[in-house]
Amino acid sequence: MNLQTGIVRLTGPERALEVFGIRLVGVNAENGTKLLFTLVFLFALLLLSRLAHVVVGRLRRRHLGDRPAFWARQGINLATAIILILGLASIWFNDPTRLTTALGLFTAGLAFALQKVVTAIAGYFVILRGQTFNVGDRIVMGGVRGDVIALGFTQTTIMEMGQPPPVQQDDPAMWVKSRQYTGRIVTVSNAKIFDEPVFNYTRDFAYVWEEMSIPVPYTADRAQAEQVLLDVAQRHTGSISDMSEGDLMELQRRYALKSSDLKPRVYYRLTDNWLELTVRFIARDHGIRDLKDIIGRDILEQFEVAGISIASATYEIVRMPPLELRQQSRLEGSLPAELPERPR
Repeated sequence: MNLQTGIVRLTGPERALEVFGIRLVGVNAENGTKLLFTLVFLFALLLLSRLAHVVVGRLRRRHLGDRPAFWARQGINLATAIILILGLASIWFNDPTRLTTALGLFTAGLAFALQKVVTAIAGYFVILRGQTFNVGDRIVMGGVRGDVIALGFTQTTIMEMGQPPPVQQDDPAMWVKSRQYTGRIVTVSNAKIFDEPVFNYTRDFAYVWEEMSIPVPYTADRAQAEQVLLDVAQRHTGSISDMSEGDLMELQRRYALKSSDLKPRVYYRLTDNWLELTVRFIARDHGIRDLKDIIGRDILEQFEVAGISIASATYEIVRMPPLELRQQSRLEGSLPAELPERPR
């Protein structure tokens, strides 16, 4: 098509585009060239970013671990964002005065219209700088429990896990009654770190203290029952206690944390029906359900060998009370003088 025809033509020193004699605002040869450069720039930048992510993914499977790969991906995302902003500003704003004015208007409009998005982006940088959590950490954020599998500029992606029985009634309701994956992937806004506490199971200390409560009758040999709990817990968590000592010392060096005993201990609690023995031990942040399953099976076997029973809320009827049946006879065709009182 000939751009110099009466229908479509370029006019003026800026070679603005006119259609049927109507000049289109902002549509000229210069802006068309900038638009072409912008498309080429975006395509090249996205291609390089994609290639960098592929390289990091392959290195993670062969050499890098999860956390180095996580920081590498965040570096790529930040570098891509910075280059994108600088590149677009260089293409479209060759006058610093225009750039300053446009940036001020854009910032004011962004702060007013996208407050939550801006807060989420600020939360992203706080997460990176404040070391709130890393990819692979087990956290509770925004009411969601699980493992962090991805971190974006505005959202954190979490592989959801179930809840143990003591918190089974908390929202949202769960059908998995332990800290194991439910299969649901949940995205949480990064802005939640400013509104709610973030519980981290793995930061600085990748271990948690666990407890198991066993009720035994008051007539049972409680000293032997306590010894069984200690022996079983020590047998299955002794190596974990040894490995966690170094991390605990480092935690005490960095924070005002009092020393804590890593060895298993048993605590008594008196109830109306039985003696409750609670064994406390340390465990890794992952695989807790498997560990408690092994400990529970071992405790049952040792209790059977020792002849110790587990108390339960059952009732036993020893004997039935005597029952007396009375029948009042009456003659046919006549009524009794007095009717028996009806029970009330």
